[in-house]
Order: sequence, then C-alpha cells, then structure tokens
Amino acid sequence: MSTAQHTLTLTRDFDAPREQVFGAWMEPDQLTKWFGPVDVDAPREKIVVEPKVGGIWQVVMVWTDENGRQEAPIEAVITELDAPGLLVAKAKAAPDSDHEYEEMHLEFEDLGGSRTRMHLTQGPFASEEWVEMTKDGWGTSFDKLDAVLA
Repeated sequence: MSTAQHTLTLTRDFDAPREQVFGAWMEPDQLTKWFGPVDVDAPREKIVVEPKVGGIWQVVMVWTDENGRQEAPIEAVITELDAPGLLVAKAKAAPDSDHEYEEMHLEFEDLGGSRTRMHLTQGPFASEEWVEMTKDGWGTSFDKLDAVLA
C-alpha cells in the first residue's frame, strides 16, 4: 500500500464579498446552481447542509453518459466552521484510495472592495491522476460559481 500524499491546492479570486462566496458553499439553493463540473448537475433535492461543526455537508453530482444516468455522492461532515472565513469538511475517500477520508479545507480571504480570495486544499487522493481530475472539475465548477456570483 502506498503512503504517498496526493493533495490538491487551488487559489481562486472572486468578484464578490466574502460572505457571498462563503454562502455559496453553505446554502443549498446556491450550491445547486454551480456545484459540479460542466455537464454535471447537483439537484437541490440531493443537497443537505447543516451549518455547524458535526453537521452534514452532502451533495450528489448527477450526469448522463454512454452508460446512462450516473451519480457521485459527496458525503462529508463539517469538522471546522468559522463563517465566513473557514469551512473544513471530511468525506469518505474514493473506493480505490489508500486513505479512508479526504479533507476539503476552504479559507475565504477578504480582499476588500467586494473581492474574495478562496484557498482550497483537498486530499489526500489515491493518485496524482485523481488530483488532476479534481483540479479540472473544480476549475469548471468555479467558472459556474463566477457566473452565479455576478
């Protein structure tokens, strides 16, 4: 079994106040509008957010491919929460991972003038391939978030 730590780190600036960017992660009615890569949906009825330490943060991504309708649930528990600056959640790792859990660590930095810098650290992943796939998925998700925040 590998002991390598494969971690994703991303930073993204948004033209919106920190409270609004943070809220997009914590409010199901907002999450449904942007969460998931291009051609992937997050149906509102499959989102649960309990905004407290120990609360559930759950999103099911849904898409259709050559095999029909597919679903990828993200079932996490909030381990740290300091609104609107910090959200940390721990989710079950992918089945092929050497790790039991993956952590998503989000920091929201107020840049002033209605701008926010979001720092995302996520992992450990099973491989660098998973890191790259996740990075690509977040990239298009955050493009959708840009449009929602505009």
